[in-house]
Amino acid sequence: MSEILPKASERIYAPYKINAVVEVLAEQGIAAQSVLAGSGLSAGQLHDPNALTSLRQFLTVCENALALSQDPATPFEIGSRLHLSAYGMYGYALMSCLSLREYFRLAVKYRRLATPPFPAIWEEGTTTVTWRFPDRFVSPPSAELRQFLFELQLAITVTHVQEVAGFDCPPLTARVPYARPPHAALYRRYLGCRCEFAQPETQLLYDSAILDRKPKMAHQLTASLVQETCDRLLGQAKISEGASGEVYRLLMAIPGNFPSMEAVAERLNTTPRTLRRRLTLEDTSFQQILDDVRSTLALEYLQSSKMSTDDIGMLLGFTDTANFRRALKRWTGKGLEELRAPAVGR
Repeated sequence: MSEILPKASERIYAPYKINAVVEVLAEQGIAAQSVLAGSGLSAGQLHDPNALTSLRQFLTVCENALALSQDPATPFEIGSRLHLSAYGMYGYALMSCLSLREYFRLAVKYRRLATPPFPAIWEEGTTTVTWRFPDRFVSPPSAELRQFLFELQLAITVTHVQEVAGFDCPPLTARVPYARPPHAALYRRYLGCRCEFAQPETQLLYDSAILDRKPKMAHQLTASLVQETCDRLLGQAKISEGASGEVYRLLMAIPGNFPSMEAVAERLNTTPRTLRRRLTLEDTSFQQILDDVRSTLALEYLQSSKMSTDDIGMLLGFTDTANFRRALKRWTGKGLEELRAPAVGR
């Protein structure tokens, strides 16, 4: 299976990939402002936990890196530094999965959360499992940027499989759809395998014997909780396409520090009045979406954590525990004691 690609202009991603590009080029003596030129981003935003970026901004930064860097190892180096811990819920879902087969499945299922410029597919054969990266981009790149992005993706994938596995498991073969470049030796250095050039498609082949191996951080409860959160971000109707989906994704991306309607409208490049009208046409409102997000998170915290009621209320933006209790009753029809999981301490 492969994921539906997001819109290039949707600002729904933390800037972790962009920050990795900036860091690698900084080591080459290239200023952050040059790498970020034309993206609409400042260096300070890369460390702002509330900053959200789009695929278009990421691609702009990659274009700049391609033009500014004289080192052909740049995309490989960026990919080798993009650890799963930087990917938020997506990364945690992959790290805690119970087998490498599950990792391959979830990496595709939730990949929309990972700033993907093109789709991914995985296929299990008798002796090999294959990562496929079709040549179908969110925004058509130049031939040079296309190669840069495929090299970056190959390095990212090898890094992630290795981190999840926790044991030495390089790919068997890499394949790319362009001619052998002068820096072909870098493929073996960073990917740990031979590479075949001028192939029909970008691919990474692994030994299928790894699929039933247990990842080093596998954890049943964590996997279930984090995957439920990822499912909410992707699979439910309330975060489908449309204005309501965009608002849901923004609010779920930074739980505990919910932006105002005015701030959300600004991030969506629209006005509060237009956003309100679009939500009304979808039979909802900003307040309804915010209440739904807070209710969902409240239930998760109450039933799966040992946080106090005061802490949960404060995390969800309530300054008074009594107001939090009343809101819970309004949202669920139940009192706090009914909602707390019996096994969770108070």
